[in-house]
Amino acid sequence: MASDDPVIYESRDDIAVITLNRPNLNILTVELGEALRQAWLRFNASNDRVAILTGAGEKAFTAGADLGDLPEIWRFSPGTGVEVEKPIIAAVDGWCVGGGVVLVQFCDLCVATDRAVFRYPEAKVGFSGGMIASIAARMPHKVAMELILLGDDLTAQRAYDVGFVNKVVPPEELMDAAMAYAETLKANAPMVLALMKRFTAQVIPKGPSELAGRARRDTDVGIAESDDFKEGVDAFNEKRRPKFVGR
Repeated sequence: MASDDPVIYESRDDIAVITLNRPNLNILTVELGEALRQAWLRFNASNDRVAILTGAGEKAFTAGADLGDLPEIWRFSPGTGVEVEKPIIAAVDGWCVGGGVVLVQFCDLCVATDRAVFRYPEAKVGFSGGMIASIAARMPHKVAMELILLGDDLTAQRAYDVGFVNKVVPPEELMDAAMAYAETLKANAPMVLALMKRFTAQVIPKGPSELAGRARRDTDVGIAESDDFKEGVDAFNEKRRPKFVGR
């Protein structure tokens, strides 16, 4: 994978390091979103046991979505656009804005630097896809409202205090701390981790946009990527009866 790819996937001794990699503060675009979705699919199919999701550079995990090239966040959010039963650790440095906060909320663990700041500005922009509503199940309700209604910044320390972040470290220790979690998870029983992640997902309440995204994944994305869809298109173009196989 080239270093100028919008998402870089590295496999390090059964640990996947997935890096958002755009020069302009890792802003989320349609292209980056599709690359991240493909990274989750690759992770699922790989022998990697754990994934670390991080951002290139020091200024931002991601500065949020490009309003001129607006992606559908649900499509590349783990657990929504792609079902991921292996553990995912977010490693956040600098700004984590908008869709970046959505991505972190769907990770299982989060390590942040002491200079990391979470911001959700949709109420100030005048647009919302609604995916952020699920965060009210992942931190206290009133704190979630500060973030998504007032648009107040949430520092790494405050995020730790309310349980949204597992550990706050100096910037130079970010990846070491994330790797320490990953090494522990890698040594644990994969089937048990998958089972507990699946069961926990059934316990956590889901917002309307998250539920809608899951439904669209199971129809739009699942069918569009199926062998039957390809066979149907080929049969139509070749003016013959399709031979569907149910996958």
